[in-house]
Amino acid sequence: MTIYSSSQARAKFFQLIDETNQTHEPIYIKGKRNDAVIISKKDYEGLQETLAIYAVHGLVESILEASKEPLSECISHEEAWK
Repeated sequence: MTIYSSSQARAKFFQLIDETNQTHEPIYIKGKRNDAVIISKKDYEGLQETLAIYAVHGLVESILEASKEPLSECISHEEAWK
């Protein structure tokens, strides 16, 4: 885990943006009043998508159950739209 003070983060802000996009590791910033975390946009969007899936009651369980079904028993995309 990489931790920077707010002064350190300010001095290398653009470098930190590049770093978190390359490594997909969060960067923690300790401020005098509050702390923050920098993550890539792609990782943020992935977190939002995961939260949305978990917010729908029973959806995760349904997905897990469906993943156990043999592919040969599934219908094709074209068949689904007939």
